[in-house]
Amino acid sequence: MIVMSPESRMSAEDRREDVLRAAAAAFAEGGYKGTSTEDIAARAGISQPYIFRLFGSKRELFIAVVENCFRRTVATFDKAAEGLSGDEALAAMGHAYSELIRDHTMLLVELHAFAAAAQDELVRQAAQKGMHDVCQAASRASGVDVESLREFVARGMLCNVVAALGLDQLDEAWARQLFLSPTGAVTAPTQQAAGDIS
Repeated sequence: MIVMSPESRMSAEDRREDVLRAAAAAFAEGGYKGTSTEDIAARAGISQPYIFRLFGSKRELFIAVVENCFRRTVATFDKAAEGLSGDEALAAMGHAYSELIRDHTMLLVELHAFAAAAQDELVRQAAQKGMHDVCQAASRASGVDVESLREFVARGMLCNVVAALGLDQLDEAWARQLFLSPTGAVTAPTQQAAGDIS
């Protein structure tokens, strides 16, 4: 009887998606430099050499995870803004983004991507392209002017800070001023919802 290895039981594309999910979870916890391909392979239930067969290097795998993160954001924006335009589209996309980063892994991968981009040119290029695609999606869906788009992106970055630091759980005036809109709406999910980021 022939026993198939774990790598051969699935198509390369399915296995690639499994590895991307495992890598996203690992990179979310350890960051780019602090995560080993051994850890990712163990999480994915495959051999380390198979990771290199699929992605070539840890850097290429990290970039693929980052690209996937930005693609997910673009898809979220497209879905949220369907049939809307202007400020209504921006509001819908903003709400959808705050829901998206309730995913602990999604939030941390994005933050680690920005940190790694400051030190690695290829990661920086991937993150730049990702931000370009996100901005284009928001602009295309809403049709707003450059200043409104800039404010929208800035609010998205503020959502990341509020979620990562748990500012909406901090009972201090300065924190409330950052995460509450003039109407009292919270600009990002709670720390508890976003996950334990310690």
